[in-house]
Amino acid sequence: MTNPTATLLISCPDQRGLVAKFANFIYSNGGNIIHADQHTDFAAGLFLTRIEWQLDGFNLPREFIAPAFNAIAQPLGAKWEIRFSDTIPRIAIWVSRQDHCLFDLIWRQRAKEFVAEIPLIISNHSNLKVVAEQFNIDFHHIHINKDNKSEQEAQQLELLRQYKIDLVVLAKYMQIVSANFISQFPQIINIHHSFLPAFIGANPYHRAFERGVKIIGATAHYATADLDAGPIIEQDVVRVTHRDEVDDLVRKGKDLERVVLARAVRSHLQNRVLVYGNRTVVFE
Repeated sequence: MTNPTATLLISCPDQRGLVAKFANFIYSNGGNIIHADQHTDFAAGLFLTRIEWQLDGFNLPREFIAPAFNAIAQPLGAKWEIRFSDTIPRIAIWVSRQDHCLFDLIWRQRAKEFVAEIPLIISNHSNLKVVAEQFNIDFHHIHINKDNKSEQEAQQLELLRQYKIDLVVLAKYMQIVSANFISQFPQIINIHHSFLPAFIGANPYHRAFERGVKIIGATAHYATADLDAGPIIEQDVVRVTHRDEVDDLVRKGKDLERVVLARAVRSHLQNRVLVYGNRTVVFE
């Protein structure tokens, strides 16, 4: 799509007339809605929606859309955010030693499977510096241990500010990000090497092998202060058999991790994920 669009992600207490109110805001200002999706969580009493419209011919300048919509949203008790399709997000990828998710994200970005810039890679090891150099991406090695974690996370936050990063992707970054860090930079997607909540923690494929499981999985979620308990964006599974050894499970798991993480990042970048509480709605 060449024409720029605006997207509203809205959650508010469910009540009559919400679709009409939101659509009329766009219609009355000359907008043309091209995508609209909605969901009602009856247990939570919430209405959730994603509305995307063309900016060509829209009567309100971009800087006036938010305050104008807020006048409608505030009396409804709505939480909302607005994004513009021609704003290019900037991603920082964090890694340790494993490179499969890193390569996959870079290849997909270069192939224009999602629209974003990747100006920065941060790692607690130096192993993958050669990958960053191969793709002309700045690489920063920040060694972290329990004694210097606070100081090193402050350095990481400063780098995110310097590079104007919008999203951090933990692409097999084998370190726990502190609650203090997340409170200052909450836009973090993590890939977990298991179908959460089963087999959390270390060596999931060995534990799965020992249990004789018939499927293994991977989970992409937003990072929160509760380890591996953040809102889930994407999951998938693959079948395994009694003939599979641990190495086979690891290989199949890595394939899943690549795909699941890529789907989650793409959904986030396309403004299709709406978080409420510890859950998400991912609009198609």
